[in-house]
Amino acid sequence: ALCYVIFTYLQIKIPMPGGDATSIHLGNAFCVLAALLLGGWYGGLAGAIGMGIADVMDPIYITGAPKTFILKLCIGLITGLVAHKIAKINESTDKKYIFKWSLLASVAGLAFNVIADPIVGYFYKQYILGQPQQMAEVLAKWSALLCDDCIQVTELNIAFPRAGLKRSFCSIWKWTFRTVGGPW
Repeated sequence: ALCYVIFTYLQIKIPMPGGDATSIHLGNAFCVLAALLLGGWYGGLAGAIGMGIADVMDPIYITGAPKTFILKLCIGLITGLVAHKIAKINESTDKKYIFKWSLLASVAGLAFNVIADPIVGYFYKQYILGQPQQMAEVLAKWSALLCDDCIQVTELNIAFPRAGLKRSFCSIWKWTFRTVGGPW
């Protein structure tokens, strides 16, 4: 829900060549934050659903909703893989360790976005939507995405000192959903 709200109401649209558009927003930051708190699959799914619905509701981005869903799910999966499978931050109580690996996981997820979004977007528009694309448009989008993701990493850096609360949150989350037959 936060990804949807942030993308829909707090974005700066940037027109791109060929009538396309990109935007500066913090929706991906909340996708990463969800992956850090809930794990890669659930966090990525939350971000993918929120950002996908936001794309469907915006006439400029409606044709890109399937691409958005897949890419945001991948951001969450990559962030969760680094944070929970490689670093196992949910098993640590050391705040510096959690901070370091949360930051690395965030950078990994958002770096994937910077690289994959323009490339996947090029092939998606070229071969699925049938719209001729110029490679220069892909390169122009990289600069906007790099700026956007740097802003998001900075915003996430503000939230990380509270990462110690993650352990408490996850314990409550798992306890709550275990009682109703959740997947744990």
